[in-house]
Amino acid sequence: MAGPLSGIKILEFQGIGPGPFCTMMLSDMGADIVRIDRAQNVKPEGGGFSLDFLARGRRSVGVDLKSPEGIETCLRMIEKADAIIEGFRPGVMERLGLGPDVCLARNPSLVYGRMTGWGQDGPLANVAGHDINYISLAGALAHIGRAGEAPVPPLNLVGDFGGGGMLLAFGMVCALVERASSGKGQVVDAAMVDGTAALMSIIHGAQLSGWWKEERGSNMLDTGAHFYDVYETSDAKYVSIGSIEPQFYAVLLDKLGLAGESLPPQMDRSQWPAMKERFQELFKQKTRDEWCEIMEGTDICFSPVLTMSEAREHPHIKARNTFVPVEGHPGAQQAAPAPRFSRTGCEIQGPPPQAGEHTDAVLSEYGFSSDEISELKGTKAVA
Repeated sequence: MAGPLSGIKILEFQGIGPGPFCTMMLSDMGADIVRIDRAQNVKPEGGGFSLDFLARGRRSVGVDLKSPEGIETCLRMIEKADAIIEGFRPGVMERLGLGPDVCLARNPSLVYGRMTGWGQDGPLANVAGHDINYISLAGALAHIGRAGEAPVPPLNLVGDFGGGGMLLAFGMVCALVERASSGKGQVVDAAMVDGTAALMSIIHGAQLSGWWKEERGSNMLDTGAHFYDVYETSDAKYVSIGSIEPQFYAVLLDKLGLAGESLPPQMDRSQWPAMKERFQELFKQKTRDEWCEIMEGTDICFSPVLTMSEAREHPHIKARNTFVPVEGHPGAQQAAPAPRFSRTGCEIQGPPPQAGEHTDAVLSEYGFSSDEISELKGTKAVA
């Protein structure tokens, strides 16, 4: 089955993190992604299989972006592309001669995706940063962590991949859908600081209403509540509880052996610390596997806290084929494409490419003659 984006041709200017994650998602949905790698990174002898999962499912062309011939090669490819994606600082593509004005003049229907931390404008637009900085400024990091402790960076999932790559993928598809009716391309300005703020919308609303307190670790969803937290077990592992609804909380109390006791109301915040201490004592009395026997599969909203290697082996994860084998790496697994479709399907189109691995084939598909390709290789504009 062809993916829902089958037939869409996208050029990706090689970058790191959120940009490649965006193009991985688009490739998994069937888009034909060609990555523009730096010619200087092309190794004549090639290389082995890669575990760079974000780079899966596309082909690679090696181009010298400091060469006029290399820039013209990119522009000729852009003329035949549906979209491009770049993740440089603001102004870099313009200085290369590949800015939106130039590219849209060559291809007015082009969707031009831009991935940055701070956005294309604003006082910090040209300042360096990473996920931790973007989620700090957007008001997310301050609220992740326990009371009395420092904020805890949630890996780089919120800024880079949630607020960045995933929002850019959404923006690219939106622009492609709009183009179907207007026939016109446009620029998609995806900033991780903007995307993180959007992810925090429900929390902002709760704070403005007075229900959410800005003190870290004092609210229902930030480890303040005893019924929404992780607990250590007797074997130094952890389980997670999310028994928000009263009916789920009742099942939790029953499985903990507390159903017959006179307990404070679930939403009495003044009693949350004391109840948390009680829960901590109870959960430390059994191993994680023992609690799984008691609670997993009930409406408690319970799960064991699994490591990456453990998650890949969980029966539910295996039943859904959430992870799939890695080509060329026996025993290794990677996350399967998501979400899933009933009719069009989606699949990993191939392993991560070596830089410049498909230069000749791709340029030929984009209209370059064999003589032109040989000349470009001779001048080292491509590799």
